[in-house]
Amino acid sequence: MALRALFFANRSARRLLALVIFFGGWQFLCNIGFSFFVNFQLIPSPLQVLKATLTFFTTDPWVHFRSSIQRVMIGYAVASCLGIILGVLAGWFEKVEDLLMPPLELLRPIPAVAWIPLAILMFPNAESGMVYITFVGAFFPVLISTIRGVESILSDTVLIRVGQCLGARSWHIFKDIVLPGSLPSIASGLTIGMGNAWFCLVTAEILAGRYGIGYITWESYVTSNYPPIVMGMLLIGLMGAISSWAVNRTMAALMPWRVIKKQDA
Repeated sequence: MALRALFFANRSARRLLALVIFFGGWQFLCNIGFSFFVNFQLIPSPLQVLKATLTFFTTDPWVHFRSSIQRVMIGYAVASCLGIILGVLAGWFEKVEDLLMPPLELLRPIPAVAWIPLAILMFPNAESGMVYITFVGAFFPVLISTIRGVESILSDTVLIRVGQCLGARSWHIFKDIVLPGSLPSIASGLTIGMGNAWFCLVTAEILAGRYGIGYITWESYVTSNYPPIVMGMLLIGLMGAISSWAVNRTMAALMPWRVIKKQDA
């Protein structure tokens, strides 16, 4: 009973329990060779992935981490700056939205892998093409979330009228009401954009040919070396989770008034 009480009272313990169940269930399905619609007979078990990870860390892994992090962060930084600026302008000015959105809506559904041929043609080297693909992954979530955030505040006519009644001019309404009110939506877009940038990493590093976690994942697939494939996937997921956590913490510091209180199940 004490152990049960600990797990259900402590949030960190609950999250640890979820990971234990996930990896334990995965190991169990591999051990019994589960095969019913989903085939676990060829899937590397967590222990095989752990062994591949230990072997990977005995080489020189930091060159791969450094290459991947650099590509994602440059693409994400450019996408965030451009997405927020254009999103605010499109949300605030109708004419900007009319001129901006039709071509961007046409480009938005294109998957990252479809950009590879054009990235090769557009940029002078593979490194620029890889940064561009991570940029594409991050840009559209930031842009759309920013536009929706600005529009949601503008649609709150009571809030805008209160500002006008207090003598606020257009610039002050934008600076003191619309922009702070849009921050939660912008934060959501930045978090999703960060995840998408890591999501596009494998696609981007197909262009690389030498370094990067995504490149290791792709190379292992080509050579049918299965444990490093899962290792690369989990490392990308881990780095994406850490990056998203950092974005969330930063945005939470910018929005001290936004307190989230969830109900217990």
